[in-house]
Amino acid sequence: MADRVFRDRRDAGRVLAGLLDRYRGRPDVVVLGLPRGGVPVAYEVARALGAPLDVFVVRKLGVPGREEVAMGAIASGGVLVINDDVVRGLGITPEVVERVAEQEGRELARRERVYRDGRAMPELAGKTVIVVDDGLATGASMHAAIIALREHRPARIVVAVPAAPKSTCQELAALVDEVVCATTPSPFFAVGESYWDFAQTTDEEVRDLLRAAAASAPARAGGRLLSDTDVIRSAAIPTEEGVPPDEVLFDRVGDTHVVLIGEASHGTRDFYAARAAMTRRLIEEKGFCAVAVEADWPDAYRVNRYVRGRGDDADAEEALRGFQRFPTWMWRNATVLDFAGWLREHNDRVGDERRKAGFYGLDLYSLYRSIDEVITYLDRVDPQAAQRARERYACFDHYGTDDGQTYGLAAALGAGETCEQEVVDQLVDLQRHALEYARRDGLLAEDEVFYAEQNAKVVKDAAEYYRSMFSGRVLSWNLRDRHMVETLDAVQNHLTRQRGDPAKIVVWEHNSHLGDVRATEIAAQGELNVGQLVRERHGDDCRLLGFTTYTGTVTAADDWGGEAQRKWVRPALPGSVEELFHEVGQKEFMLSFAADPGRAAATQAAEVLRAARLERAIGVIYRPDTERQSHYFHARVADQFDAVIHIDDTRAVEPLERTSLWETGEVPETYPFAV
Repeated sequence: MADRVFRDRRDAGRVLAGLLDRYRGRPDVVVLGLPRGGVPVAYEVARALGAPLDVFVVRKLGVPGREEVAMGAIASGGVLVINDDVVRGLGITPEVVERVAEQEGRELARRERVYRDGRAMPELAGKTVIVVDDGLATGASMHAAIIALREHRPARIVVAVPAAPKSTCQELAALVDEVVCATTPSPFFAVGESYWDFAQTTDEEVRDLLRAAAASAPARAGGRLLSDTDVIRSAAIPTEEGVPPDEVLFDRVGDTHVVLIGEASHGTRDFYAARAAMTRRLIEEKGFCAVAVEADWPDAYRVNRYVRGRGDDADAEEALRGFQRFPTWMWRNATVLDFAGWLREHNDRVGDERRKAGFYGLDLYSLYRSIDEVITYLDRVDPQAAQRARERYACFDHYGTDDGQTYGLAAALGAGETCEQEVVDQLVDLQRHALEYARRDGLLAEDEVFYAEQNAKVVKDAAEYYRSMFSGRVLSWNLRDRHMVETLDAVQNHLTRQRGDPAKIVVWEHNSHLGDVRATEIAAQGELNVGQLVRERHGDDCRLLGFTTYTGTVTAADDWGGEAQRKWVRPALPGSVEELFHEVGQKEFMLSFAADPGRAAATQAAEVLRAARLERAIGVIYRPDTERQSHYFHARVADQFDAVIHIDDTRAVEPLERTSLWETGEVPETYPFAV
């Protein structure tokens, strides 16, 4: 089966529009869609290029009894094209061809009347005509359209389709001035195999799209078609050190209960600082009561105890010492240290214990740490249950290491026990006694049993995750992101029960986790993520905010487990969203994609950013030598996020433990000529 590249026809149109950008703003361009399926694709192309849209009706002549096989096609103007190979190969008589052509001709005439609402065909003489369909197989319909279009004497004919066999694209290239095939799957089975959603387009949808195209005018200034850069510049909202004004932030958040704030890298101070500043405002003014981060559950809970005035840590730095696993700089850095200190001070001013703000981890890497935490907790409250836990978790002792990957590899290859039943039994055992444990000592006991129960869930999910690592990246990624969303829901439910009103939570994760993956090419691989799952579960009760940068420095390693380095971030690639934002010429700004009749610029910017563009993602490893392959993917930013903040030149996050490599830093490639 071919990869399903496109979410639907509209998505395919946005991708195709990017490949036709050289025709944008030209007054001689007309876009024609082949109905019905080609019209949603053509609508997006026409809108992106600022060109008029119309239909060119072509009907396939299907072989009787095998209608999916085209023996030819008929187009406006009575043009008939026959596929001689099919007709001869199947022994189809002229009488059969004539009968089918007459039948399809009547349907062709009906569609022209329905679609155009009485409007005349647009003038095509001397124009550049871009003919769009949702895909090609044999190309018979497109062949008929090309022959018929020549009767209108256009200056240039361009065929543009999202998917087609390479051979068909080559055959059409001999007939027209240009052929643009976005993808050429091999082997090619059917057009629909390139789409996740290939539902039939109705006559009503075609008519509605044509009306919408006729009613909408491209963005212009002084009679000049605005460039994408102009549109973004007009919609940009000023920010200060990456933070929008309170009225903008609060308006965008509204009354939602889950706000996810991302980062384009795991090592950029500007992202961390802006995220912390916005979170402080949401806690102070909008009643948010927790921060949930892309960190291991037991390590983050140690910080939670500190900021709530519990535990044995004397200060914030000591509370952050639980973060021992690579990459330590993600959470042991100066910005998180300041935030943890502020959170403790804020909570100290809050009288009601239930109103204090917490700090929680969503991740699942802590297999052995969480085992220890479960047993330590049960030793205090139920020694017999602790002994049962030791016996069940002893299954993991055979691997003689605290490295979950060692267990995962052995279990995946059948070289050791899976421990699957043991971890489930332990989780059920703990859940069965949770209410009894929680009743012993009020609020503190409730929190501690919740902490232990979540650790038992981490053990269960981590064991499955480490096994899945050796079965494919997509499976392990999906397991991890599902776990993070389930943990987020568990934290929200726990705090809601304690507080007596719905808990509001801010989530800190990488853009790749919290930007809706359905708006990226990665979705075609079957990958899901936190952003998608939160939107599906919470609907409009959540907001997704991303960050981007053009250049600067970043804290990252060369390889997994490597030493922290301060690396130079290369200027973003041509055709990327980061380059587009750089061309705006502002140091920083925010774009909000909310539908707002009072802000036409925001609506226009959202349309610009619904075209697929390259987007950069730097994790804990940065490999500039293979940057396109290692760090870029195509995304529709306006569908991926509810808002995005761009900071053009950013600086690396400051680890609490600076290495010599970090201190020295990496010299930009332009040294000594850089200014």
